Amino acid sequence: MLRGAGPSRRVAADEVLFRKGDLGHNMYVIETGEVRLDFGDGLPTKILGPREYFGELALFIGNHLRVAGAIAHTACSLRVVEYPAFDHLLENEPALLAQFMRRSFAYLVASEQQLIAFLKRRNEDLMATLDSLHHSQNELSTANRLVRTDELTGLMNRRGLYEHLAHLAEHRVERTQLGLLLIDIDHFKKINDDFGHMPGDRVLCAIANEVSGVAAPCDLACRIGGDEFALLAQIAEPAELEALAARIVSGIRALQFPAPQEKLIASVSIGAVLCPDDGDWAAWYSAADAELYRAKAAGGNAWHVKM
Repeated sequence: MLRGAGPSRRVAADEVLFRKGDLGHNMYVIETGEVRLDFGDGLPTKILGPREYFGELALFIGNHLRVAGAIAHTACSLRVVEYPAFDHLLENEPALLAQFMRRSFAYLVASEQQLIAFLKRRNEDLMATLDSLHHSQNELSTANRLVRTDELTGLMNRRGLYEHLAHLAEHRVERTQLGLLLIDIDHFKKINDDFGHMPGDRVLCAIANEVSGVAAPCDLACRIGGDEFALLAQIAEPAELEALAARIVSGIRALQFPAPQEKLIASVSIGAVLCPDDGDWAAWYSAADAELYRAKAAGGNAWHVKM
């Protein structure tokens, strides 16, 4: 198409004509062989053959950085068109240049559309990947929550309690003191024996609701295991500890269960202690358990608090 517009150049296979980002000052027309354009950034390469051309933006725009690298795909012969030859054709062969520019702009538009479509697909793939990551993150969060949560009552389990204790400093409220309440269901085995395990599960859930209902957002209510619950509370005054125990005991004693368990009466015993800052869970639990034993020894349905 542009024979005579510039010198012809023989190029060996795999020879680099220019790299992406190089400053362009000429264009090429392929006479024989093939050239590969590499756009990088994960974009597909393009193979050009005889009578096709590339690098024309260097002549249209001037001082144009190459948007792709060009490598000889096979041994080929190229017509090299630089500014003087291009200007000469512009002045003396306007019809030929018009035809060339129409084809060039059509190629640019097609390339741009191809790029847009490719980027759209990449964006869709990225969004799908992000959705998958969010889904996986939600699944991991759910799994982590389930690992730390008692399946029956929804309260924290022993694992959740230990995790909370490991980061207790992050949960502490200023000018408060820790208090521990151990809550144990009175005669729970008899409830299961007399009414069955499903009503027994309903009792556990009802008591869990009462314990969590008195807990503040900064407190931790948990089911330690079996018929034993705990409330780790942050209180401003020691008297609050006994008030919490009284509320739990009276609230559970007031529970009424629907038929055929209308005769089921639930009660709990509570042992509560203030938790010294220099102590640990084992010491707090041991002290609260001793108070719980005293409440049980007194007949249950009661609390015993050590200030």
